Amino acid sequence: MKNIVTLTIFILLINTFCYGQNTYEYAQPKNLEDGWKTINLQSQRVDTTKIYKLFNQLYRKENKLHSILLVKNGKIVIEEYFKNHSVNRQHDLRSTTKSIRSILLGIAIDKGFIDSIDDPISKYLISPVPIKNIDERKDKITIKHLLTMSAGFDCNDWDKKSKGQEDKVHKTKNWLQYTLNLPMVNEPGVVSNYCSMGTVLIAEIISQASGMAIDEFAKQHLFNPLNISNVKWDHTSNKKVIPSAKRLYMTSRDMAKIGQLILDHGKWNEKQIVSKKWIEESTTPKTKITEIDYGYLWWNIPFKYKEQIIVSKAATGNGGQYIIIFPELNIVAIFTGGAYNSEEQMLPFVIMNEIFLPTFMSGQKT
Repeated sequence: MKNIVTLTIFILLINTFCYGQNTYEYAQPKNLEDGWKTINLQSQRVDTTKIYKLFNQLYRKENKLHSILLVKNGKIVIEEYFKNHSVNRQHDLRSTTKSIRSILLGIAIDKGFIDSIDDPISKYLISPVPIKNIDERKDKITIKHLLTMSAGFDCNDWDKKSKGQEDKVHKTKNWLQYTLNLPMVNEPGVVSNYCSMGTVLIAEIISQASGMAIDEFAKQHLFNPLNISNVKWDHTSNKKVIPSAKRLYMTSRDMAKIGQLILDHGKWNEKQIVSKKWIEESTTPKTKITEIDYGYLWWNIPFKYKEQIIVSKAATGNGGQYIIIFPELNIVAIFTGGAYNSEEQMLPFVIMNEIFLPTFMSGQKT
């Protein structure tokens, strides 16, 4: 992860600035008949001092956060919005969409549309097919390679020289064809590089295998069972974008449902939406990207409380869009923000590490 020294300074300000007048007033999140139950923070029997300092500072000082939502034991306990964002306002999830595509792939396997992630992508991706840089290694690319971002294409979003860097792809007419035409730089399965277009191929595979556009597949098999309706697929590109390449726009509460689904091993309201096996498999480390454990489009991000390491299952998106799940603590944390391509997008990790984890792990009030 990027250096977060300036963000640590921000937290130091939280710890020193607000000992005087307090302006933040906590309110229990509202029950909105949306499938969520809420609970009052005071019922958690924890020292809330750090939380009050945090929100006093956030509401007083300029920052790029749009929302913070925390679910504890299946109930929303903290819900705050900033800068005219609100409970019903959709937010561009950016790459957090990737992790939801992983869930959709698991459902496609559960439903029998896809046999195995070890199948070659050519088994399901009937069109388009590579027409440039023909390479026998492309025949070996499996769905699993796309899930672990190890297909071997010259595709690395974090390397501006890469031919498959997403900003370059967005300038082309046919994103799928361009991606499949990319030269190979590695044997499939050997090196993992962060490649957004590989996850677009995953969405297209689901679409072609099921005979449904990805938005319709998601609506029928994921969003309707979760009672999610305030959602859309879109993109910031000025060009026409195929459904498989679009990103999700969702509310913070609905993002939390995705997190709770992971926490509850694929269940929502006791109904199995995606198999427990897939949730466990997809969120278990399979490779590393920038030295951080990575599963099937899910990060395993470590946090530290005192001498204890707590590993989260996380979906992340540019600008500060996060679904962070702590199975050991029965916590789901949601953040949205507008810190695009900025170090400030890391602030939620500092908040988790310095505020929320110490609060909920430090035991009951004395």
